[in-house]
Amino acid sequence: MPRVVPSQVREFIESIPSQLTSEIARMNSIGAANLSAILDLVDQIPDELLTMDKETYGSLIRAKATIREILSTWTSNRNAGQSLQYFDLSRRQHPLVLIHDALAKCPDESPAPGTSELSFIADPALRTNLRNDVGAIDRALSNGEWKAATVLSGSAIEALLLLALQLRPPTDITAATAALRKSGELTRQPDANLERWDLHEFTEVTANLGIIKTDTATETRLAREFRNLIHPGRAQRLGQICDRGTALSSVAALDHVVRDLTP
Repeated sequence: MPRVVPSQVREFIESIPSQLTSEIARMNSIGAANLSAILDLVDQIPDELLTMDKETYGSLIRAKATIREILSTWTSNRNAGQSLQYFDLSRRQHPLVLIHDALAKCPDESPAPGTSELSFIADPALRTNLRNDVGAIDRALSNGEWKAATVLSGSAIEALLLLALQLRPPTDITAATAALRKSGELTRQPDANLERWDLHEFTEVTANLGIIKTDTATETRLAREFRNLIHPGRAQRLGQICDRGTALSSVAALDHVVRDLTP
């Protein structure tokens, strides 16, 4: 089932001739099918996306109850062989206006319950963005979207290791890269700009500095190889595709990176 987000429901409401700006809204013109569809869509929005104050949430619940009452009345009318009762509501009572306005306060992305807090990230905006990414990875894994879970995990690992290195003194990084160049684990001198590094460089340097554990580094190396399967030529050459195994392995690597970075 596709994931339903607040903006999609708002767009659906806007597509219906529902007199959103009129002083009087005629529910009979909207019709039972549209009202039922809106109820179904709102009920499919994940709870973590319904971020609103108590008053707005109360309006949303009241609007859903109004729609249910209208639909129930119309069902009774039909069963009794009667014409449908007319419902003309003021804009202040218009359930579609109330739902639309409530959902306008809600985001389309939010970490699912249980997603790691990433408390070691000081910047609130960055922490929220990365938590959203981790939440998207969890959803992809739950939905069997193996390639998405594999690739996104590799990207999230890269972002977290970049952040970890940006918090270390440049002299530490210089010493680590020199040691890795000498041992041959890095075959070329990394760019002076950390943001231009790839996951291989992040993995080896953070492992050398003890930022991530040895087993985590092993998993991260695998995650890097799996993420590269997004390139069709590489996947064909290796005879391998992103599957449940690559996804689970990459997500495990991400979980262990978060573990190692959490104080």
